[in-house]
Amino acid sequence: PRIPVTLNMKMVMPSWFDLMGLTPDAPEDEAGIKKAAENIKAIIEHEMKNGIPPNRIILGGFSQEGSCRVMHMGTQMEHLPCSPLEIPSPGHPRALPSSLQAANNGVNKDIAILQCHGEMDPMIPVRFGALTAEKLKSVVTPTKVQFKTYPGVMHSSCPQEMMAVKEFIEKLLPRI
Repeated sequence: PRIPVTLNMKMVMPSWFDLMGLTPDAPEDEAGIKKAAENIKAIIEHEMKNGIPPNRIILGGFSQEGSCRVMHMGTQMEHLPCSPLEIPSPGHPRALPSSLQAANNGVNKDIAILQCHGEMDPMIPVRFGALTAEKLKSVVTPTKVQFKTYPGVMHSSCPQEMMAVKEFIEKLLPRI
């Protein structure tokens, strides 16, 4: 949806929920995060009702809030053995929302995660991406978390990253 985003001077932009700051102590839009989770769950359930097997569903997200949704949904949905994919990493200690950190219930502990981050990202420093990857390893099987960085890349993607994404998808979703 397009909503006003506090971090972007309340300008209306595509966003699953409001972002209020980039620091680890910034407040979270708990109601927006919950609504986003419900919306994504409804999309996934719609696809499953239309015949897509859950093991053929991959979640992907870009930047902090998109990737945050991916990590939260991918690790929490009991019937969805999907694999989160982030393009690029949320790269922020708060990318794992309080709800995910508190709800570490072991669901989808073996989920595969690809987290990518530009080393020159001026918005979200690469060290925040590394912190996010470490937090993820405490929620899922650590060897299933891949954290890849790309020299010279800012808050965007690059051909090498897209090749890593392609390989990740092809490994998880072989041709039928």
